[in-house]
Amino acid sequence: MRNLPAPNASRRNPKSPSVPPGKIKIAEALKTLLEEKDFNSITTAEIAKTSGVNEALIYRYFKDKRGLLHHLLAEGMKASRNQIDSDLSGLQGSFNKLRRLIWDSIDYYDRNRVFAKILLLEVRNFPGYFESRTYQLARQYSRIVLDLIKEGIANGEIRDDIPAAHVRNVIIGGIEHLCLPCVIFGREIPVDALTDSLCEIAFRGIVNREV
Repeated sequence: MRNLPAPNASRRNPKSPSVPPGKIKIAEALKTLLEEKDFNSITTAEIAKTSGVNEALIYRYFKDKRGLLHHLLAEGMKASRNQIDSDLSGLQGSFNKLRRLIWDSIDYYDRNRVFAKILLLEVRNFPGYFESRTYQLARQYSRIVLDLIKEGIANGEIRDDIPAAHVRNVIIGGIEHLCLPCVIFGREIPVDALTDSLCEIAFRGIVNREV
C-alpha cells in the first residue's frame, strides 16, 4: 500500500464541453500513437486517421504537429499542478510539503506515461521548447519547489547555507532521473520506494540540525 494516498478520490480532469470534439479527438489520437511510437516518426496523416478527422483540421486547431505536442504537455502540466496545489493545501511543515510534492510528481509520471515521455524525452531536445508557453508552465512548477524550500529556510527547518536553487535542482533532477529508466523501458515506477529514497538522500543533507 502506498504510504501517501491521494486525499482526493478523483484525479480526473474532465474535458470542458466548450472544447470542439474534433480537437479532443486529435489530441487523444496523438496520445494513443505516442504510447507506441516516438514523436518524430508520427505523421499528421496518422494522427488524422487515428482520430477519424480530416488532416486539415489539425492545422485549424494547432499551428503544426509540434503545437499539438505542446498542447498535450500543457494539459498534463496543468492537471499535475492542480493536483499538487490541492494536496499541499492544509499541510504543515516544509518537509511534509516537499515529500507530498515529490510523491505526487513521481505518481503522475507513473500514471501518465505519455506525459512523462513528452516531457522527459521529446521536447527538451528542441530549442523552441525553452521559448514556449509550455516552458513557462514548467517554470511555475519549479517555482513551487523553490518557494517550499525558501519557506523551510525561513522557518528554520532547512539549512540556510546551501543555495535554495541548488536544493531545488537536486529535488527536481532526482525525480526525473529516478523515473527516466522506467519511462524509457516501460517499467512500473515504484512510487513509494523512489519517494522514500529521494527524501532520505535530499532531506538528510538539508535539514537544519541546530534547531
